[in-house]
Amino acid sequence: MKNTIFKTLRDDHEIQRTLADKLIDTEGKSDERDLIFRKLKHELAIHADAEERFFYKPLIDADLTQGKSRHGIAEHHEMDELVEKLEETDMSSPQWLPIAKELAHKINHHLDEEEHEIFQLAGKILDTAKQEDLGGAYLEYIEEHRIA
Repeated sequence: MKNTIFKTLRDDHEIQRTLADKLIDTEGKSDERDLIFRKLKHELAIHADAEERFFYKPLIDADLTQGKSRHGIAEHHEMDELVEKLEETDMSSPQWLPIAKELAHKINHHLDEEEHEIFQLAGKILDTAKQEDLGGAYLEYIEEHRIA
């Protein structure tokens, strides 16, 4: 059996959760904080782009999943805004960590909502062949855009 879109998204979600957790454990302006933030920023960007193309786009036309799909896309934009706030704030500033914690919270909320609500609805819309096709396309896109 091929990887479905649900399996590939879950695997990606674990990367984001781990990076978000590591980010809020960093202190001050450090190489570690900078590296983890840059990795998380890149992972969020490629994930959002791929997810909108290969998950939300096929779901947005169905009545059952249209509202949740739009909500998920809106949350991507909210995360982008928090990433921008972090970029505009000096890493040594006392304001930086609370923004990073807000971003980590938003990421975890978004991923949990997808896995526990949207995946179940999407399973009613996407047949097995479509789930596998989307999973393959998603994975190919991610691997092409991921930095080592």
